[in-house]
Order: sequence, then C-alpha cells, then structure tokens
Amino acid sequence: MGIFWFGNLSATSNHADVRVGYNQAGLKVYVASFDRRLWYDTTPTLDTLTDWDAITLLVDTNPGSGALGATAYRFVAQLSGDASASHRTVYQGSAQGWQTTSVAFTTTPGWRGEALNNDADTDRGWAMTFEIPFAALGLSGTPATGNAWRLGLQLHDRDGASTAPEPIQSWPDGLQREQPPTWGTVRFGLPGYQRPGIATAGEAKIFRPTENDPSVPDADVGSVIENQCPGDDFHIWNEWANRNYGDATGFNIQNQSDVADWPCFARYYVTFPIGAIPAGKVIISATLTLHQFGNAGEAGQAQPSWIQVLTAAEDWQEETITWNNAPRAWENIGGRWVNPVAEGLQPGWPGIPWTWDVSYAVANAYASGSPVRLILYEADEEYHSGKFFVSSDTGDWNVAGRPTLTVTWGNP
Repeated sequence: MGIFWFGNLSATSNHADVRVGYNQAGLKVYVASFDRRLWYDTTPTLDTLTDWDAITLLVDTNPGSGALGATAYRFVAQLSGDASASHRTVYQGSAQGWQTTSVAFTTTPGWRGEALNNDADTDRGWAMTFEIPFAALGLSGTPATGNAWRLGLQLHDRDGASTAPEPIQSWPDGLQREQPPTWGTVRFGLPGYQRPGIATAGEAKIFRPTENDPSVPDADVGSVIENQCPGDDFHIWNEWANRNYGDATGFNIQNQSDVADWPCFARYYVTFPIGAIPAGKVIISATLTLHQFGNAGEAGQAQPSWIQVLTAAEDWQEETITWNNAPRAWENIGGRWVNPVAEGLQPGWPGIPWTWDVSYAVANAYASGSPVRLILYEADEEYHSGKFFVSSDTGDWNVAGRPTLTVTWGNP
C-alpha cells in the first residue's frame, strides 16, 4: 500500500500515517492515528460522529468538473469497541451539498492502549480501515492504470468525555470539505518513467564529498538509531516529534501496522543538487544508492522491508528538521524490497548497497530547475522491519558509503 502522513503530534494533537491500496474488488484505506487518549460515543448520532475520535474520508471518482457532485462521497467512521454500523455513515455530493446515502462499505476499528473512554495517559493510538467496493461507487470494474481520483482526509480528536473536540487536522493542508479541487489526488498505479531511446552522453555521481560539506543534506526523523523505540510517556508525547538528528552518521527507516509501536517509526529525507547535469540534456536514468549496515530486531526476528521512495515539494534544513516540521510527501514514485543483514554476518564497510530507480523524480526536478528532494519510508505490517543505512554525515573514511545519486543523460 502506498503511504503518506499528516498531522502534528503532541499531547493534545494527533499524527496519522495513511496507507492506500486497491485490488480488483475495491479501494482500501488504513489510517493509524497516534493518540494519547481514546474516546468514542457509546450512543452515537450521525450529527455528532465527528465530535469524537473519528476519520472523514473524502473520495471523488470523477473530479473533472471541480464542483461537488454525485461522484463525490464523504465516508465518516468513529472509533468504537467493535465494527458497529451505528459508528459510521456516508454522504454523496450534490449541487445542494452533502446528502446521506447508502453505500455498501465496511470499516474496521482497532486501538492500542489501557482502555477506551478513560482519562489515563497510557494509550498509544487507534486505527481505522475503510474498504470500499468499486461497484458500490457505480463503477463497472477496476480503474485503469493512470486513472486519478480526488482524495482527502480529516482527523477528528477528542480527549475527554466533557472536553470540546480538538481542532480538525486535514490532508492535504487547505482542504475544504465541500470543494474537491482542494483535496489531494490518488493515482492508480505508479507513475513510472519512459526511458528515452538515446545514447548516453554523460553521467554524474552526486554525493557529499567531505564530512563538513553542506551539499546533499540528509536527516532521519522519528525513531532514529540513537533513540530507538523510547518508552517514556513524557518524551514520546512532548519531545519525540520535535527532536532533530540531522548530524547522525547513520539512519533508520521503519514502520509497521501495529499503531502501539509508533515511537519505533522513522522516515529518511535527502536532497541532491543536480547542477552537475549540463543544461539542455535529456535524463535517461537515475538511481539512488544507500548502504545498509544493520537492522532492527534480535537474531531471527528481522523481516524484509518494502521501502518506498517519495518526493517532497518543499525545502528543509538539516539542522532543524523534525518529525513534526518535515515536509509531507508529494508523490509516491516506487519502492523495492530490502532484506535484513544475514544472521551472523557483519557486513564490511561501506555496507550492503541497495538501489532505487528515481528517474521519474530526477527528470521532473531537472525540468523544473529544482533539486531532487526524496523521502524514504515503508508501509510494512511486520514487527522488526527497520533497516539501518549510512548517512551523508559519515566520516570521510567511509565516503563510498554516503547516499549517492547516479544520473545518466543524453542529447536531445
């Protein structure tokens, strides 16, 4: 499933990891909310579903007109102790606004913590899975590869029986529920890159040349190698998401489906300047190379990871980037499997090389005159799926292990 995220994490506001996937039957959306207190309504009404911990999922299967119409749907699901239909509803768009309707979709709630509906600060979060058949949306089959829908999310939060709901957090920023053009986009299938059939005229390998050089900034956010899976409640709710580790010599990429372990999750950011590519050329191919030196989990526990590569549309600073202020993903462009280090093997430096095809990202950045801004994250289900890699800040003795972008180009 493709992954993205939104929200600001603190003791009173939540972060959400979102996974989106599809098969021949329908669309599946899994939202994991990092939440300190879990509250739901034991006697819900449709009008108050979003006054408690809940998710609003917005989908428009034919967004061409831009106006709210019959191809737009608003699915609402509130956290509960079971999958009760009374905790969910669906609306359909019209010229007059949202109207309740009947759509055969399912929701599956889950949660991790001490208990629902109490004031203890020992909960970790909750999750909601939406499964929406394509037939229920009036479609005769699976959308074709390349087809794009509008999609938006609103995360609703409440931290007490008598407290007011916390401010709504949305994806994307600026989302307006009644205005589909303000929503995000979900694309069926990865974008890919059509490699031009021309001869190679040049190649550049871009990496940080020395330890103190400012080029190729990179940083880990979240559960970095030196702060793995912290358990202190004050730290995880007040400090974890606001710490910077931009000068670390190694980084972790990690996730799993169990929301209880979100303090173990980590994403990686790296930016490559591409001024070394001459003007007026055509990008043929580009690969990102990272060197792995370890992984999470004890012997025999570590699992393979499908590590996804995404692009970012904003700049960030190596000395200040954190989980909370890091740019959100702009587009998911691909991924690859990365295996654990073989049990009993200590890989020699520079580490085990793994490559990702980032031709699509580099071609787009080159065309727009911007640097290549990449994010790596995973959406695996298994525990112990984290992978450790060498960063740009490694010492000059390990320059060969630094993240490297290799670009080939040709003449038009």
